[in-house]
Amino acid sequence: MQIGLVGLPMVGKTTLFNLVTNAGVDTSKYLTGKTETNESTAKVPDRRIDFLSRMYNPKKTTYAQIEFSDVPGLVQGASQGKGVGNQFLDSIRHSDLLIHVVRAFDDPDVIHVEDTIDPVRDVETIYMELLLADMDLVEKRIERIQSAKKVKKEVLAELDVLKKLLEALENEVPLHQLELSEQEQEMLQNYKFFSEKPLIIAVNTDEQQFKNGDYPRKKDLEELAREKNTRLIEICGQAEMEIAELPSEDRELFMEDLNLEELGIDRLTRTAYDYLGLISFFTVGEDEVKAWTIKKETSARKAAGKIHSDLERGFIRAEAINSDDLEQNGTMAKARENGLVRLEGKEYIVKDGDILNIRFNV
Repeated sequence: MQIGLVGLPMVGKTTLFNLVTNAGVDTSKYLTGKTETNESTAKVPDRRIDFLSRMYNPKKTTYAQIEFSDVPGLVQGASQGKGVGNQFLDSIRHSDLLIHVVRAFDDPDVIHVEDTIDPVRDVETIYMELLLADMDLVEKRIERIQSAKKVKKEVLAELDVLKKLLEALENEVPLHQLELSEQEQEMLQNYKFFSEKPLIIAVNTDEQQFKNGDYPRKKDLEELAREKNTRLIEICGQAEMEIAELPSEDRELFMEDLNLEELGIDRLTRTAYDYLGLISFFTVGEDEVKAWTIKKETSARKAAGKIHSDLERGFIRAEAINSDDLEQNGTMAKARENGLVRLEGKEYIVKDGDILNIRFNV
């Protein structure tokens, strides 16, 4: 999974990036004109993998991975070249999901580009810049087609669809709300539009706001998120960063003080997986315990192909047990005795947390 972080400058994007990836990228309290995109991979925390690793004591434990990209802060007018412009958005065009980091905390030492704290205004600003970035891409493609000396029939059909997109964008309609036929969608399959992507709003609060569960214009922002069919989560980036740097034995006390049951990466991952319709299944053994990410409603045979194409091609059966059942029984032998280890066929729909042992013959 690839996730792109977007937002205004000085909202805590890089703090969140460091929180989830442990990249240790330098952050500043001042506008520095940052023009590079930070990229790193995050391990997806999973207590089920932790349990399986303790049980099997493998040579290697492999968690699911998420690739994060943290782009420079955008400002109003970025699509027209203001600030650092929007050219850096190209680095997240292939992201599966966008996270818009929005600032709710007020800190006189950390200036806000608009001078005041207003999460609703900031969400609408970035939302518009993403629409304008899509519009820029569509306009340039239309211009290239129309300026060509000879245009193929299929390209003319694409031109009609692009004009339809442009009209929607000019009316501030995101492309995920546009009804397109299968044929039209196929024509656009190589384009990566921002307003088509799932988006999560991550509100970055200060410690007191997080404890109180309140921040400026919270109800308005929740209503806006509902209108745009967008998920919304709250984080306390700075406090969570400090907690993450503590020895494990001290973390619980500080998390309790913030009423935190889990850190930001856990909440973020769960929200992203749920939004994208993803689940994890596991393979286990003395050599490796590994998490695999698949779409919900994936068959056992297709899941086997995630491990190796030979397993899908020669699939016979899958021995399956859910990790929660294994944990409750303590041992695989006990789980077998209780009839919890099953043999499933190729059409079996894999469940979140399943442990699979694929039987195959090639």
